[in-house]
Amino acid sequence: MDLKNLKSVFIIAEIGQNHQGDIVKAKEMILEASRAGVDCVKFQKSCLEAKFTRNALNRPYNSPHSFGSTYGEHKRFLEFTIEQFKELKDYAESCGLVFSASAMDIVSFDELKQLDLQFIKIGSGDTNNIPYMRHIAKQNVPLIVSTGMQTEDTITKVYNILNDSSANFALLHCISSYPTKVEDTKLNYISRYRKLYPNISVGYSGHEIGYECSCLAILMGAKILERHFTLDKNQKGSDHCLSLNPKELRTLVDKVRLIERNPNVIQLSSSVMSNDLLNSITKLNLFESPMGFITKTYQPNIDDIPRSIFPCELMCKHKLGKSLIYTRDLKKGQHLVESDIGVKVSEPNGIPAEFYDDVIGKVLMRDVFYDDPVMECDTMDNSM
Repeated sequence: MDLKNLKSVFIIAEIGQNHQGDIVKAKEMILEASRAGVDCVKFQKSCLEAKFTRNALNRPYNSPHSFGSTYGEHKRFLEFTIEQFKELKDYAESCGLVFSASAMDIVSFDELKQLDLQFIKIGSGDTNNIPYMRHIAKQNVPLIVSTGMQTEDTITKVYNILNDSSANFALLHCISSYPTKVEDTKLNYISRYRKLYPNISVGYSGHEIGYECSCLAILMGAKILERHFTLDKNQKGSDHCLSLNPKELRTLVDKVRLIERNPNVIQLSSSVMSNDLLNSITKLNLFESPMGFITKTYQPNIDDIPRSIFPCELMCKHKLGKSLIYTRDLKKGQHLVESDIGVKVSEPNGIPAEFYDDVIGKVLMRDVFYDDPVMECDTMDNSM
């Protein structure tokens, strides 16, 4: 798949783990997504030991959405094997759909690569995972990368890693808040990304309730649209409430294709004004009360403000953001080398993964142990 030269908006139904760990239900969801008219269905693949530290897996998970007493038990219940992914891929393709998955760690990426997918998704939680991004940049696999809970410095660093490797990739604007309030969607960043990274496609991965913001994203130039999908919003699981049901998904697909059939209403410049959006929405009768949505979502001059980690994303970053961890037991006084440092979701959080290069070469000030998070107080500069 040539992600840099998409002919039309590529619409992804993110099934994720809304299948409840049931492959029969997963196939039912694929069929319904096909009927809704999407281009692609996407799942999630994790090797739990590669993604989480032991403490993160063993932490109690007391939630009405839990499928186990610990977070590890919960996640394991929802995981499909790579053989089941192959079965789902075959079924999706028989329904005329592209099949893909988010690879939540290097082990999962290398497994999914064997399925010869048209692209592999990198979720927001791994966009700051610098050694992972360097690994996948060399794999000659099309990549769609979400940018939730990341700073613009990190996003640009990842863009440079992929672009310098001549990777075939796209970036998605995303807010890592579940659900995202309409006023927190910050859709203007689609315009900013298009200006900063003009040689690639920019898209939108939305976690808000409803389809209206997704229509605005397309009017702002998004060429890829990803939305969570469910058969029943009342099912157990934290993503169902913000997912689109089959009827809503069909409506969204119809609205997107309507916009595409009327290219004269699409603002293709790098910056979009609120009255342009209002005129386009009104002309196509996309949804009711457009002024209310534009007032909440359009933020003047945001195109000049670098992307930061927003307050609404901090809960997700604390729970699922990646930290630097130790890959083996090490003694005080040792100099850290690349093989000593890994990246996982840790409990507690450690130094964020984007600072991987900064800790290499530093000297340990205490004994440390396998799977422990790297903390600021652990090291000192070699020059000291």
